[in-house]
Amino acid sequence: MPPELLRLIVAQVCLHAAMTGTRMAAPLLALQLGYSPAAVGVLLSLFALTQVFLALPAGRFADRHGLKRPLGMAVMAACSGAAIAAIHPAFVTLCVAALLTGGATGVAVIALQRHVGQAATGPAELRKVFSWLAIAPAAANFLGPFGAGLLIDHAGRTPGDMPGFRVALLVLALLPLVCWALARRTQDAPGHAPMPGGSKPRALDLLAAPMFRRLLFINWMQSAAWDVHTFVLPLLGHERGLSASVIGTLLGAFAVAAAGIRLILPMLAGRWTERQVIAAANVLTAAVFAAYPLMPGAWAMGACSVLLGVALGAVQPMVMSMLHQITPAARYGEALALRVMTLNASSVAMPMMFGAAGALIGVAGLFWVVGAVVALGTPAVRGLAAPSAPSSPPSDQSR
Repeated sequence: MPPELLRLIVAQVCLHAAMTGTRMAAPLLALQLGYSPAAVGVLLSLFALTQVFLALPAGRFADRHGLKRPLGMAVMAACSGAAIAAIHPAFVTLCVAALLTGGATGVAVIALQRHVGQAATGPAELRKVFSWLAIAPAAANFLGPFGAGLLIDHAGRTPGDMPGFRVALLVLALLPLVCWALARRTQDAPGHAPMPGGSKPRALDLLAAPMFRRLLFINWMQSAAWDVHTFVLPLLGHERGLSASVIGTLLGAFAVAAAGIRLILPMLAGRWTERQVIAAANVLTAAVFAAYPLMPGAWAMGACSVLLGVALGAVQPMVMSMLHQITPAARYGEALALRVMTLNASSVAMPMMFGAAGALIGVAGLFWVVGAVVALGTPAVRGLAAPSAPSSPPSDQSR
């Protein structure tokens, strides 16, 4: 792995961990302050809300200015959000922290993915670098909550007291500074200024491209499968009488498998194309969703979790690689932003739909419906095709 890419991966881990740690600490602190679970639900939704609305402006800003300016703004926002909550712990400041750290993470992800994609020189290298980069969120999802939990329990006078929360939030506020220290030495590629006198590009122009719409649909389908597994597995485990620790272990096995396949994908980058990996992932996902509700116990369900983690974990790097191949270079950031908007909006809406559907058809029925949707959507993968010269992306007119 190139040293510069390693620095950017660690930088993303630091910034992302500031958000995930805050996302774990904020609801616990809100409950300790006496707020209801409904208020906590609103607080948690704010972490994704800003990413929906900021993604498109952030993508266009990254297209014009490159990596460092949007990343610097994200670092300042994440530091400010966690620090405000640490200095004055109250529900309002926790909401501000959620908005700032969530938005900062979305902006940073778009800028980093755009930069890494532009630096790659071909399809095989794109598959490699995005497989490596995809490890960062998985690592941050573990390190942020784990570190924050340790500080909350052990940094105060008693476990879970207010000084412990303050220390945890202050440490989380420092992590984005480490991100900036690692990323500031990166050689930034020049941005793309808009053509003078030209018409302002619109997001609908990208959505008008059939290949872009097809890729976005496939990515949404896999993301929905990820969300439904995260949402429904605890319900299925409860139905089977599994303990909370066993259910947590099953979810952990899924996360480890999703991260592990991303470590292996760079070694396979020269052998399998994006379309082959996505098609195989779709078939495996549909099969696992069909079998999951029939599994008799924790070990069998654990095997399903691992297989599903492998399938869904392999998709994102392939989608990112193909997205950079079919999008004009001047609009990489905007294309990434549309993807972020779509997936975050889905993550906000889908749990409500899952809950309503599960009440009607049962947990097993929900697994089978989602598996059927993935199976029916698999033929769309056949239409995926990258241009023959990915290093010179086509213009808007050629698409």
